[in-house]
Amino acid sequence: MNSDDIILSTVFFSQVGIGFIGNFFLISLCIFIFLGGHKLRPIDTILIQLALANCLALLCKGIPQTMVVMGIKNFLDIIGCRVTLYFQRVARSLSVSLTCLLSAFQAITISPNKSSLANLKAKAPKYIIPFSLLCWTFHLLLHVLIPIGMVYPKYNKNITEIQHYGYCSHLVPSRFRAFLYAFVLSFPDAVFMGFMLFSSGYMMFLLYRHHKQAKQIHITCITTRASPETKATKTILIIVSTFVSFYSLDCFFVAYMSFVKISPELMHTSAFVVSCFPVISSYTLIFSDSQILKFCCIIWRSKSSHFDTLKV
Repeated sequence: MNSDDIILSTVFFSQVGIGFIGNFFLISLCIFIFLGGHKLRPIDTILIQLALANCLALLCKGIPQTMVVMGIKNFLDIIGCRVTLYFQRVARSLSVSLTCLLSAFQAITISPNKSSLANLKAKAPKYIIPFSLLCWTFHLLLHVLIPIGMVYPKYNKNITEIQHYGYCSHLVPSRFRAFLYAFVLSFPDAVFMGFMLFSSGYMMFLLYRHHKQAKQIHITCITTRASPETKATKTILIIVSTFVSFYSLDCFFVAYMSFVKISPELMHTSAFVVSCFPVISSYTLIFSDSQILKFCCIIWRSKSSHFDTLKV
C-alpha cells in the first residue's frame, strides 16, 4: 500500500466507524428509553428504522470499499456479490422512503388545525408501523431483481462487458434489460423523492408563515423561544436537504460511470458520497433532539453517581 491508499483506507474506515457508532448509539438510546418505562414518540419509530437502514448501508458499502482500498480485491464469490449489492440497494431505497416518511409525518404534525391535514394528525401515528412494514416488504421484494439479473463473468465464456466494483464483478446485462432494471428500481425512489420535496416545501412555507406572524406580534419586552415542533421541523429539513444533496451527487456519479469507463477514483468518490448521509444524519439527530440530549444527561449523571458511590 502506498501513502494514498493508506490515507483512503483511513478515511473510509473512520467514516464507517464513526457512522456506525452514531447510528448504533441512536438505536440503543431509543431502546433504553423504552425499557426505562418511558413512552417512545411516534417519530422515534421512524428514527430507529432510519438508523438501521444507515447501519446496513455502511456495512454493505463502506466495509467492502475499505477492503478494496487496502488492496483486497474481488474477495466475494457470486453469492457474496449478489447479497452485498442486493442489500446496498435495499438500504439506499429504504433511506429514501423512511426519510420521506419522516418528512411527511412532521409536515402533518405541524400543520394548522384548520388545514386539510388536520384530520390526519390523530391518525398519523397509527399508520407509521404499517407503512414502515410495507416499505421494508416492498423494497426487499422489489430488489430481488438485482441478484436474479446478475451473471458471474467467471462462468460465461463470451464475455463482452464486465462491471467491476473492486470487491466483486458481474456481467453487464443488455441495454434493454439494463434500462428496464434501472426504470423499475428507480421509479419508486423518484416517487418518494417527489413526496419528500413536496412535504419539505410545505414545512418551509409553514415555518416562514409562523415566523412572519411572530414578527408582527413581537413585543420587545417578551422573549420568544422556538417551540419543540419548530426545532424538530428544522432538524428534519436539515436531514432532508442533506439526503437530497448526497443522493443527487451519487446519482450523478452513477450516471456518469454508466457512460464513461469506470476509474478507481470515481468508485472511491461515489462510495464516500453514499456513506456521508448515514454518518451526518445520525449525529444531526443526536445533537439537535432535546429529548435525546436529556436522556444522555440522565445516563451520564447516573453513571457519575454510581462511580462516586463506588469510590466512597
